[in-house]
Amino acid sequence: MHHSLQTTNISKLLLKYCIPAIISMMTVSLYNAVDRIFIGHIQGAGSLALTGLGTLIPFTTIILACELLITYGAIANLSLRLGEQKKEEAEDFLNQVPLLGLIISIFLMIVFYLFNEPLLYLFGATSDTIGYAKDYLNILTIGIPFYIMGFSLMGIIRSEGDPKRAALILMASCLINIILDPLFIFGLNLGISGAALATILSQATVFLYVVYYYTRGASNLKLDFKKLKIQHHLVKPIITFGLSTALIQLISAFVQILLNQSLKHYGTALSIGSFTTISTIYNLVMMPVVGINQGMIPIIGYNFGQRNYTRVKKTFLQGTIASTVIFTLGFLLIYILPTPLVSFFNPDKTFINTTVTELKLYAFSLPLCALSLTTPNFFQSIGNSKLSIWLVIIRQMIILIPALIILPRLIGLNGVWLAQPITDLSVSLLCFFLIKKEFKRLSSVN
Repeated sequence: MHHSLQTTNISKLLLKYCIPAIISMMTVSLYNAVDRIFIGHIQGAGSLALTGLGTLIPFTTIILACELLITYGAIANLSLRLGEQKKEEAEDFLNQVPLLGLIISIFLMIVFYLFNEPLLYLFGATSDTIGYAKDYLNILTIGIPFYIMGFSLMGIIRSEGDPKRAALILMASCLINIILDPLFIFGLNLGISGAALATILSQATVFLYVVYYYTRGASNLKLDFKKLKIQHHLVKPIITFGLSTALIQLISAFVQILLNQSLKHYGTALSIGSFTTISTIYNLVMMPVVGINQGMIPIIGYNFGQRNYTRVKKTFLQGTIASTVIFTLGFLLIYILPTPLVSFFNPDKTFINTTVTELKLYAFSLPLCALSLTTPNFFQSIGNSKLSIWLVIIRQMIILIPALIILPRLIGLNGVWLAQPITDLSVSLLCFFLIKKEFKRLSSVN
């Protein structure tokens, strides 16, 4: 399998690794989308419930950051070790994943349970929406270990050379969520709590399967319970390699808090409900590109370890072109069919009309923004985590946060919606020059 990473046609490799990863990431996105669609149709409370759910976005982003910290860090180290023909070292990294995930999960559970109400108000909740938010969060917190450990190991299944298996179990998990959502929300009349319960049960299926796969299944690498202890010399490179991706999400959580507060100040409380809908639609477009990034990691990492820089560059270029195509198709879909897209989440006509206008503003720069995602992933894959982290800092802290503060003061609520696309355009331009410089360096040593 790993020999094929060095010899097989790049386009075929990208199809093999990226398509299952795209399916997996779309499935992850559908967990949220399905919940929001059903919650938005709760009789008499859909808009408020959807808005309450919007205040939970920073929570779920923090959880995602912790999962990606482990996943990307482990995958990067595994790919490099396997590229160097060091299977035993790769297996040592695998055995750090569940225990590291459990430790982080317990920490998050304690914090979320002890400080849920003040955090919810900080994240944008109001007296009208906090009840819905707390009901969902209290149940969601129980499932944090299932999500972090299960999805981290699932990511390793993809990079180990069995992406189809990872995609299938995630699709099955999503199907369980889709079936349980209406049953719990409407059939058992559990409301928003039912949506949370459906989500954690579907995530638990992922966790149970991947544990079975790595202990008794046909995996190339194995979990060994004797090795399930923290080893600092292994944890450090996992955190180092995964930090840039996790940092993107942690800073995103802070940006989401700032955005929610700006929406409350310049719009209305229900503006957060509009953002919940917009971000869900946007993520459905974004997740295929995240899947491409995940599929590129083992290909770039292995070939970089083999010093085959021509294949490294070709993988990046083809992945970026594919990402641009996806973003362009998403942009066209949003601009041609905005009303049907928004109406999936809430049938209220006033809500639909307002959200459609805001969605178009938020997505206007999509076709030009692929480099802003693929470039940090590229530098992370070749071991240059510092530059990846700096790109995150520039994007979120130096450009986006000031934009969220300044633009609304100049043009009101529209400034909130335009801050993100303007930031993406600026970062893409910077990434173009950085990747051009790196390609020139690789050509000189090839």
